[in-house]
Amino acid sequence: MARSTRIKTRQRSGVTEVLCLIDHPMETGQRIDPRTNRVIPAHFIQKLIFEVNGKQVAEADIGTAVAQDPVFVVRVRGTRSGDTIRVKWTDNKGEKGSASTFVA
Repeated sequence: MARSTRIKTRQRSGVTEVLCLIDHPMETGQRIDPRTNRVIPAHFIQKLIFEVNGKQVAEADIGTAVAQDPVFVVRVRGTRSGDTIRVKWTDNKGEKGSASTFVA
């Protein structure tokens, strides 16, 4: 299932803030579907990686305790205008997503 991943950057006090919004259901595997009375299978982001110019600067292991369509923020020092920021993620069902942008 295609999911959208959007990122943007902003400069604040010499630090680049990378904001990442991922369109994802983030199901815990503990909720019951009221129509079928069956458990909704777990479906959540497991790994999130941030890169600057191809070099990994942050990595996070994500679990089920994150809201649907999560927003993640990472602050990176030492970036310059024109640097490439890339975010990649994978979930427990093997789905993947990514997005990239440039530092303004």
